[in-house]
Amino acid sequence: MTPQFRSFATVPVVARAALVAITTTMVGFAGAQTIASTDPSAGAAAAAGRVCTILPQHRVYRPVPSLPQIELVSVDARIEINEQVASTSLEIIVRNSGHAAAETELLLPVPHGATVRRFGYDGAAPEPTAKVLPRDEARRIYEAIVSRMRDPGLLEFAGYNLLRSSVFPVPPGKDQKIWVTYETLLTADGSRVDYVLPRSDSLERSAVIWRISASIRSQTPIATTYSPSHELSTTARGPGMVSVEVPAAKMQPGAFRLAYVRDGSALGASLVTHAEPAGDSGHFLLLAGLPPLPADAARRTVKREVILVLDRSGSMRGEKMEQARNAAIAVLDGMEDGEAFNIVDYSDQVALYAAKPVIRSASTLADARAYLNGLVANGGTDIHSALQAALRQPATEGMLPMVLFLTDGLPTVGNTGELAIRNDAAAANSAKRRIFTFGVGHDVNAALLDQVALATRGSSINVLPGENIETAVSTVFRRLSGPVLAEPRITVLDGAGAATVQRVRDLLPAELPDLFDGDQLVLLGQYRGTTPLRFRLSGTYLGQPRDFEYEFAIKDGGIQHAYVSRLWASRKIAHLLDAIRQFGPADPASSATPDPRTRELVDEIVQLSTRYGILTEYTAFLVTDGESLPRLANGNVDLPAATARVDDNVRERAQQQRTGSAGVAQAINIKAQVAQSCDNKGNRYWSETSGYVENRDVQQLADQCLFRDKRRWVDARIYTDKTAEAATPQRIVEFATPEYFELADKLAGEGRAMLMSLEGEVYLIVEGQRVLIRNPEPQAS
Repeated sequence: MTPQFRSFATVPVVARAALVAITTTMVGFAGAQTIASTDPSAGAAAAAGRVCTILPQHRVYRPVPSLPQIELVSVDARIEINEQVASTSLEIIVRNSGHAAAETELLLPVPHGATVRRFGYDGAAPEPTAKVLPRDEARRIYEAIVSRMRDPGLLEFAGYNLLRSSVFPVPPGKDQKIWVTYETLLTADGSRVDYVLPRSDSLERSAVIWRISASIRSQTPIATTYSPSHELSTTARGPGMVSVEVPAAKMQPGAFRLAYVRDGSALGASLVTHAEPAGDSGHFLLLAGLPPLPADAARRTVKREVILVLDRSGSMRGEKMEQARNAAIAVLDGMEDGEAFNIVDYSDQVALYAAKPVIRSASTLADARAYLNGLVANGGTDIHSALQAALRQPATEGMLPMVLFLTDGLPTVGNTGELAIRNDAAAANSAKRRIFTFGVGHDVNAALLDQVALATRGSSINVLPGENIETAVSTVFRRLSGPVLAEPRITVLDGAGAATVQRVRDLLPAELPDLFDGDQLVLLGQYRGTTPLRFRLSGTYLGQPRDFEYEFAIKDGGIQHAYVSRLWASRKIAHLLDAIRQFGPADPASSATPDPRTRELVDEIVQLSTRYGILTEYTAFLVTDGESLPRLANGNVDLPAATARVDDNVRERAQQQRTGSAGVAQAINIKAQVAQSCDNKGNRYWSETSGYVENRDVQQLADQCLFRDKRRWVDARIYTDKTAEAATPQRIVEFATPEYFELADKLAGEGRAMLMSLEGEVYLIVEGQRVLIRNPEPQAS
């Protein structure tokens, strides 16, 4: 097929702007930009209800069932950012499964100020064109689609500009490719530049395959890239060149948000804040990152002392022992000459390669290989003695000491008590060695391994059955190449530069990890006051003590920065759950009596969960149990009864289930949430029986969350209201009435239009009033 498209790419910038002014207009509902066909037959076809409408972020609309079934297959988004100019190219594939050609048009929400460079599609047809629509006509068309299709989904994008294409055909029984490219000038907040690609937040509309990648070029070195909406795979291609992509397995609903910090200094940083309604307090996210290191940095990074601790008990026999041996050899091969290492291997007895760490050289490397090849798996598992042997070795002066500790079993020999192992390891670690633990399989005490690692600025990794030990160890070790900033500490300063504890609280993480080459710091906390925030970040930078000081004005980003509060709440919940888990197993004799140590923490977990819509395996019943959910007389959730149930859950699981698949699953979930740096739209977590599961009965939208209660979406503030009046709306708004669209216009102006976009009834608080919106029930395309 011959692609048909109109391109503005070769027109000079000034002339292009003039051409766009002729062929497009900034008009529409809530500030929408609408581009429509100049072909008179297209308007007639649309008026007659013969045109299918493609909204890549949402669905394909068929105005009448007799039209061919058009399926939205995939969207490939490729973003190129040069300085602050972003070019977004979408390749959209739709499929006509019918027996007749279908007339279609494209509706595409785009950011304010976007200009179109290209629109095209496969096949022979008239050249795509566009015309300017008056604002009132654009609004009538917008409202007509919502009313005619009885689908409120378009309301989600009411705050964006809207691109509307000319009509084009989709051949029967074939796929059709559509291309569109638009440009936007990105905004900057200090050294941080922000980009957004509009996409649906709805969990119910996430079946379309999306691929998102971006490349960034900047004359100023890029310190770090960050997405609060999606996990990223990042590749630095030079001081001012970075490529990112969202891994397919990590794709989730929601607008794709990308930020990058430009800073040629050693440690670039930026602050994002979200204020509470009162405006004088809120939450902040401090983002800091290391730009590519200078050419001589390798000579200046701190050398490492690595002690490998390998389990050679009988359960390691066979493939696991071979993988562990290969992992140890890979670590030694990855070290630099002049760094130090030792090997501790254990079963029911402990052995050492050397009495103390030795310097890596060709000779010691060959000896260590021979030692590892001679290891034989047999006997029990003495974790306590193995840790003691590793931690009591004399530290090598001038090096950062670390331990890589691997086990596939529970402690069965020697001192097997969990608390004793933890406490004795802490007492023996006078050299402040970082401990990185690797729990292989399900037959490990995951809670023990987590705590041993996290108490030392290390990390804990679970190697699930079927996963490769060598790959897991090598992946972690490659990241630990010569720490760039060791033992970092954060201090908040007052206006005079003195340390203060009055401005911020609840910093997460409370203890900062070492920053290695390519790492970034995402620090969340609560702030008070409206004067600028000042921070001092101290540590050992490239082997020398150094302080970095920053001052940031408090700039509330409004609704678009609501993710900051959600991320803080999610980490706080994980912190509280981990604190409960580290209390150790509950006393079975007191199982019927609430533990006062945990009840206060559980109260806060439930409060945060219901306020921000953040559910875990312990609180998922708040939306999944339906009729069995404890309720008040007004029909809302009974929070005291629900809290008691959560208390039972954490006692039975977090405290009691330390080992096995359940213990490992909890370890995976808590660690992911403790380090969470982007939204988890579906409250996704790992289940020991089902793999990853998600919950679609709670929606985090704008700065609110809604719970699905039977066939109605309910504002969290109503869902937890114990008053009798909560069940009675103060105002009822019927779908597609003038009052309905007036409310949509108002919410769009606040950045909350998506609250009205859910299918089924929506029960909200708007300006202090309980409002029931009667949206249609879900229907087929």
